[in-house]
Amino acid sequence: MDLGQLHALIAGGETMTVEFKKGDIDTNDLVEAVVCLANADGGRVLVGLDEKTQEVTGAQPWPRMGLDPVRIEAHIAANTEPALRASVEVVLDGDHSVVVVVVPPAGTVVSTGRGKFITRAIDVHGRPQCLPMRPHEVVARASSTGERDLTRTPVPELGTDDLDSVELDRLRTMVRQEDGDAVLATLRNDDLLAALELRDHRGRLNVAALLLFGNQEALRRHAPSSEVAFQHLTGNFEVRANDIGHIPLLKAITELSERVQARNAQEDVQLGLFRMSLPLFAEVTVRELIANALTHRDHSALGQTRVVIDDAGLEVSNPGGFPVGVTLANLLTTPPRPRNPLLADVFKRVGLVERARQGISRVFLGQLQIGRRPPDYTRSNASMVVVRVAAGPADREFAGFVDEARREGRELSLAELQVLHAVRSERSVTARAAADLVQSDTGAAKALLQRLVEKGMVEPRGSGRAREYHLSAALYRRFEEESQYVRARGYDRIQQEQMILTFVRAHGSIARRQAADLCQLDSASAAHVLRVLRDRGDLVLVGERRTARYVLPEQDS
Repeated sequence: MDLGQLHALIAGGETMTVEFKKGDIDTNDLVEAVVCLANADGGRVLVGLDEKTQEVTGAQPWPRMGLDPVRIEAHIAANTEPALRASVEVVLDGDHSVVVVVVPPAGTVVSTGRGKFITRAIDVHGRPQCLPMRPHEVVARASSTGERDLTRTPVPELGTDDLDSVELDRLRTMVRQEDGDAVLATLRNDDLLAALELRDHRGRLNVAALLLFGNQEALRRHAPSSEVAFQHLTGNFEVRANDIGHIPLLKAITELSERVQARNAQEDVQLGLFRMSLPLFAEVTVRELIANALTHRDHSALGQTRVVIDDAGLEVSNPGGFPVGVTLANLLTTPPRPRNPLLADVFKRVGLVERARQGISRVFLGQLQIGRRPPDYTRSNASMVVVRVAAGPADREFAGFVDEARREGRELSLAELQVLHAVRSERSVTARAAADLVQSDTGAAKALLQRLVEKGMVEPRGSGRAREYHLSAALYRRFEEESQYVRARGYDRIQQEQMILTFVRAHGSIARRQAADLCQLDSASAAHVLRVLRDRGDLVLVGERRTARYVLPEQDS
């Protein structure tokens, strides 16, 4: 880290990933600060600052290790459980030294050598602080990192009398309906519990058995935090339905899905010889979002798995942020990281969720295929996953185009649909924007865009980093929006011509290479624009080959 980067970091103040410490901090406080960040999203600890004024005062050497980065790293590793490998560097700011400790997010729950668990959180004043972890937070962190599966935990007082036989039969029915593991539908209750690993070797039922099949009294007694809520709001938050209760998970999926579908209005669209029904929410969207929320929620935390439908759309939320390693930027591409692996496995074997762990991708695909906007996860945070699916008019032309391609055996991939939807909405897209959209690198995004060019769906304009892609003339005709194509292409051509004429007026002449650089075009496209200006009489070509230049007519001599 150079001095400029250090000053920029300090200017940003303390955040969820940046902690300032005074210069004479003792080693125990240093270790606690490191553990704090490691149990959250990682970050940096800066030692040698006034914590109030953020002024650099300098770090004081510690006994027996001074300001030696190697010794500081070793001390941190020796005083954390399990040993945490932080990296340390010392940055000089004038006469002062600032110790910068880079802390990776831990792959497990970390404590100090003295057994203290701390994490980064927002205090009651809205400021980031290092606060003690409560027991359920330690459990939640362990589940989030995959270190521990809470749903495998035995419930000693839970017996088979606490399970609802109706729910066991519901699982068998779902297996048949959802094309799940057919063997499960043939097993008696005890064998079914064993096959799903809902008993341990001592015969004790676990948390997953309780959540799946527990009767209402057992759920209230042993899992009071796991509530399910459905709300239907209209107008100015007028409540049409507000049901909250403790119900087993398979029943919850069924009832919540049915309630949403009962309110899932459809648009009937006639497209040529074919008639389509476009619901507000694709069937796969409703089922996958509800199943994911119930499967992957943090069952150690207080709170409800909530399904809310209102005039603006559908919202599904559950306690517990994304598992460690999952972010908004890799939601569609990261390997599966279930918070409750046993519960997730049961849902897969029943057939309720995608076996390939592509449930979220299917939600995006389902919405785009019916001409709707993709789901929005931006309201999620460290303690809650929130997904919003907007209502509103469907893009009928786009949905018809997608359906036609499917019927003709040219089904579009999710990445292709994402890019086409973005181009249609925003009029154009760059390779960098496409990469962010499909969560890939720029090279893969360029290849994707080139495939769409070859399929005749998009056209490029410009060159280099300024190269953009818009819908092709064929697609604009397909959507009966030819004027939009003229705007997309025509405005660029007019702008390019004016830029070239302005350059010639200022500098006397312009060569093809200069025109290409000026307008961010390839050589052939620049030559075409220059020829148009020449043929129209706005410019005159003088010279040949390497000496060829274009000038204003009155300068031709």
